Amino acid sequence: MKRLFICLLLLSGCFYAGAQQKPTDLDKSPMDMSYFPQNYPILKMNGKVIEAPVARIIYSRPQKNARQIFGGIVKYGEVWRMGANEATEIEFFRNVKLNNKTIPKGRYTLYAICNNDSWTIILNQEKDIWGLYYNDKKDIARYTVPVQKIGESVEVLTMYFDQSRNGANLNILWDDVKVAVPFSF
Repeated sequence: MKRLFICLLLLSGCFYAGAQQKPTDLDKSPMDMSYFPQNYPILKMNGKVIEAPVARIIYSRPQKNARQIFGGIVKYGEVWRMGANEATEIEFFRNVKLNNKTIPKGRYTLYAICNNDSWTIILNQEKDIWGLYYNDKKDIARYTVPVQKIGESVEVLTMYFDQSRNGANLNILWDDVKVAVPFSF
């Protein structure tokens, strides 16, 4: 009986391992990274940088695939991890301000609560999270930004920084929606 149990356990482990994605397979939602200033690693490699970057964001890029995104797979009024797979992380290499609140240099998880006309952006201290493991007791800042409808449909979730008068905006685009999260420094 004991041998039968061990054989079944080993056999089930083989089936489970076979269902896992192989390390050589392309992820359906590949991970990406964006810096401010834009292209910081390339600028650094070419000797054109004199100071550390301000921020970078690391996120997975799910695709629309003819699905309804906002109000569909991203439910209105619920916390969203802003991507797929691992929760999106933002790192600040110096102190920045979000809505006049100082955010200390460091790495944070980024979430959003999406609604049709605005998103609440959440910076959270929890790190290295897969999926939607969210602990609101670890929130350090929340900021509401307006939703902008754009004239085109963006197939793949896209995040990038651009310069603003007082710092930078983190732009988040997907489907026919764009939000800009302003950081000052």
